[in-house]
Amino acid sequence: MTRPITVLVCALGGEGGGVLAEWLYTAALRAGHAAQATSIPGVAQRTGATTYYVEVAAQPLASAGGGAATRPVFSLSPVPGCIDLLVSSELLETARQAAAGFVSRERTFVVSSTARALTVHEKIALGDRRADSAALVAALARRSRVLELHDLEALARQAGTAISAVLLGAVAASGVLPLPRSAYEEAIRASGKGVQASLAGFALAFDMLAGGRAVPQKPAAGRTSLTPAALRALARARVAAYQDEAYARLFDARLARLTSAEAAGATTAATPATPITDEATRWLALWMCFDDIVHVAALKLATSRMQRVRREVGANPGDIVKTFDHFKPGVPELAALLPAGLAARFVAWDRARVARGKSAWSLPLKLGTHGVRGALALRVVAALRGLRRRGQRFAAEQAAIERWLAAVERGTREHAALGLELARCGALVKGYGNTNDRGKENLLHIIDHLAFAAGRDAAARAEAVRAARLAATADDAGRALDATLAAQGAPPRAPREHVVRWFKRRPAEASSATPAASANSAVHPR
Repeated sequence: MTRPITVLVCALGGEGGGVLAEWLYTAALRAGHAAQATSIPGVAQRTGATTYYVEVAAQPLASAGGGAATRPVFSLSPVPGCIDLLVSSELLETARQAAAGFVSRERTFVVSSTARALTVHEKIALGDRRADSAALVAALARRSRVLELHDLEALARQAGTAISAVLLGAVAASGVLPLPRSAYEEAIRASGKGVQASLAGFALAFDMLAGGRAVPQKPAAGRTSLTPAALRALARARVAAYQDEAYARLFDARLARLTSAEAAGATTAATPATPITDEATRWLALWMCFDDIVHVAALKLATSRMQRVRREVGANPGDIVKTFDHFKPGVPELAALLPAGLAARFVAWDRARVARGKSAWSLPLKLGTHGVRGALALRVVAALRGLRRRGQRFAAEQAAIERWLAAVERGTREHAALGLELARCGALVKGYGNTNDRGKENLLHIIDHLAFAAGRDAAARAEAVRAARLAATADDAGRALDATLAAQGAPPRAPREHVVRWFKRRPAEASSATPAASANSAVHPR
């Protein structure tokens, strides 16, 4: 083969994709092959990826005479359908490159980690928009000449190194590049940083793939594989840890009501299945464990969180890691722990401030949670768990939960499909702040105006609830939901007032020595 061997390296921000490309280039040179490496900048983290393109001459220069006339001419960028080896640190990124045409059934050897990093669109979606890993794997299998998918991230953690070193070992074991193992190892040593850990990660991947032994696989991300009983036990434990055992017993009692409703609607004498209760289990647990400042403080103090931080920054045992957490609690967060009457006055005071053109009150904080003061401050807030039951937020959340559960129970006794769709509506309640409020408002609007609308049979109402639920997750602004409500004959959602601040000039144009421009306010509907 006289044409160069083409390699496309795909990595997310901070994973060492550039280091991997440099190692490949250096290994080729040390083995006597001409090579070229270029980078294609992208956005870091999960909004995109940076790719690196490497071309390696198939024959050593010495075997071709080594003169200038025998040196190959390399390309600066990859060409779809002309990639011999695709190396990727993340499954969706691998599939994205395949969709772009870089993976060829006749030519491309694919080496990829099965690890997933959620995209921005997957995270911000109101519904579950996670990509199905099984579908991604199936698509890659159809398009690749050879496909090697393994949990290489687990090997990197085992070796205490970045995934780039493990990917290099997988590349060496693939045999696509005509380079000896020693050339790759020499390239790692020449880098002079983290050599021992990198060599350990390289060896783990090389020995496992070359020896035909299976790399430990991580379950495909996206969908739970727990049995209903295991899911209930896990959800119950979460509720108990969030508040107390009495709260967990309330969780049990609420699920028992749904199970009883399903049993009443069963058509067989045998013990009925409980798909409605199973569906409601997760959403009920998440709703009962709503986010507040007490819960956030407890999460920040969790040992698992500190272990994750140390792992992400690559800290070695004995290294000092300092963590600084930024908080900005406002009136809603603080009022949540107050009795209803006092909370209402506190919120009304803040709304009056905003109506006068001022910003909503908040308390910006920066805590060094690695030290005694910061950790103690969080410990004090986390200890306020007992006040949660007496707070305005707790009572409001329980009332909303009961309205939802009562609708699910009633719908289940009337028609199984209606009960199931109402249970699935629990997914609308997610996030925190305005997102959480909008989700609850949408859910209760669907219950009040679609679930039990007069003059329609249960099957038609179940389909209407389903259509509204899907529309509510389609966009943040709720335009799809408004259109669906209108199509179903339901009244529109009530507009929410929003304060608009007017400035004489842009704040950025005002001098720091000049007082802030005066502001007026207006109320604008949703």
